Amino acid sequence: QVQLVESGGGLVQAGDSLTLSCVGSGRTFSSDPMGWFRQFPGKEREFVAAITWSGGSIFYDDSVKGRFTISRDNTKNTVYLQMNSLKPEDTAVYYCAADPDGDYTDYRAWGYGGQGTLVTVSS
Repeated sequence: QVQLVESGGGLVQAGDSLTLSCVGSGRTFSSDPMGWFRQFPGKEREFVAAITWSGGSIFYDDSVKGRFTISRDNTKNTVYLQMNSLKPEDTAVYYCAADPDGDYTDYRAWGYGGQGTLVTVSS
């Protein structure tokens, strides 16, 4: 069974940092782009960041550019999201995804997704 499992979410204060991890199992994702999305209550999942298989190309939503860093370790089948200078408006459930086909900013284009991890930023 192919799975992506996120971890690292929690409750932090504004200005704090947090690192999310997403481990893949059941197949290797070392040849696939991987990414992160987030979902606010009552809203659709929105794009946060994506990284190509080699890490040679990285993309961010403007709302996180300069604060969040996506990286990956293909030896561990893992993608990370380092989040700095967190704001209350970053509060959301964060999902990782892998193997997109089409518009990488649309979560529906990704072949695999995790169950999510909640990040809560208090003011």
